[in-house]
Amino acid sequence: MKKEIFAKNLSNKQVMGSDGTDIGTLYDLIIDENSGDILDLKVKPDPDLNLQEFRTENDFIFLPFDAVRAIKDYIVVDRKLIKQPQ
Repeated sequence: MKKEIFAKNLSNKQVMGSDGTDIGTLYDLIIDENSGDILDLKVKPDPDLNLQEFRTENDFIFLPFDAVRAIKDYIVVDRKLIKQPQ
């Protein structure tokens, strides 16, 4: 599934789970250099968020772009599609 969205419209956008959980604020996008596809959202997590179910690095969590379900006032991600850390 391809999604066409202007990156400048995503800057500092709130990220929420499809269950209404406030996940955090979009910080950056991880993009495949060869294909140009968006791979992950790099998110500054909400201070109250339990980080155990997320891939983390430093002070950020990484959400697969395939989990994105809607981008409007918020970026909504399907929490069932977020990969557990290995």
